[in-house]
Amino acid sequence: MKKSDFDFDLPPELIAQAPLPERSASRLLLLDVERKALEDRMFRDLPGLLRAGDLLVFNDTRVLPARLYGRKESGGAVEILIERVTGAHEATVQLGVSKKPKEGGRIELADGSFATVLGRDGAFFRLRFESPDPLERLLLRLGEMPLPPYIERHADASDLERYQTVFAREPGAVAAPTAGLHFDEPMLQKLRDLGVEFGYVTLHVGAGTFQPVRADDIKDHQMHREWLNVGASLVEQIRRTRANGGRVIAVGTTVVRALESAVRDGELQPFAGETQIFIFPGYQFTSIDGLITNFHLPQSTLLMLVSALAGRDFVLDAYRHAVEQRYRFFSYGDAMAILPPARD
Repeated sequence: MKKSDFDFDLPPELIAQAPLPERSASRLLLLDVERKALEDRMFRDLPGLLRAGDLLVFNDTRVLPARLYGRKESGGAVEILIERVTGAHEATVQLGVSKKPKEGGRIELADGSFATVLGRDGAFFRLRFESPDPLERLLLRLGEMPLPPYIERHADASDLERYQTVFAREPGAVAAPTAGLHFDEPMLQKLRDLGVEFGYVTLHVGAGTFQPVRADDIKDHQMHREWLNVGASLVEQIRRTRANGGRVIAVGTTVVRALESAVRDGELQPFAGETQIFIFPGYQFTSIDGLITNFHLPQSTLLMLVSALAGRDFVLDAYRHAVEQRYRFFSYGDAMAILPPARD
């Protein structure tokens, strides 16, 4: 299967550059896989599409202000994007710089502290931050929210709140689990009142999520690593939901990747650790029944994951429909839902 099998034409003006004034005001494209039918809805319609006993699983990771700016000792400007925090003072990063620094080189940050280059890890660099503050605290002082590369503006004060889910609680991500951005407190309360249950995983989304698939044959693609935690209480919650006839709906592809990474011998098990799972058509899902997600980049691993769940041809038909109907795409864009029939 080729990466070109997952291409589609997207007018640049459909790439959302800012969030809507209200989180739940976005549109929702409903995919009926059984009937191969599409339905244009609003995200506020979601309570009417769920029922008591269904389980929504969210990713509770919290985005760090992971973009920093500094200068090399030679004076050249450097942009630092944290890929993964690997210790109290160390991280794997992407560097935006005209000439890549060598091992031992130092980058001066805005507060006068330095980051030392420890070496390279493929396309990434390993840095040690020479600051009395732990890295997380340093980022809170100096960092900027790491908006994705297709948002063509600098982050502003509003992004500190809007590029973060309302249920974010475990700091460590450098990109948002964007399907969760549509949920606000009134929406969550309506779902609670309906009897929909909530569960949580943690998967710290890395900047590698934006790395393109470079291999023509997608089976040759090497996925980036991300840390996750699927707790025993959630595993039991999912088992109970299924036993009672409820549906398990993942809110976002990061939740799917976390849950499927925790499957052992055909059963979901508690798991904490790293994953490089790559889900594409032909994959058999174990942990979920449906998915709420945003619209993803052409030829991306996330589009491949959605295609594995709903079928490549049907998903690409849905994307073409979304383009025709002027849906908003990517992180601050609209949503789509793949929901199986409710169980009796």
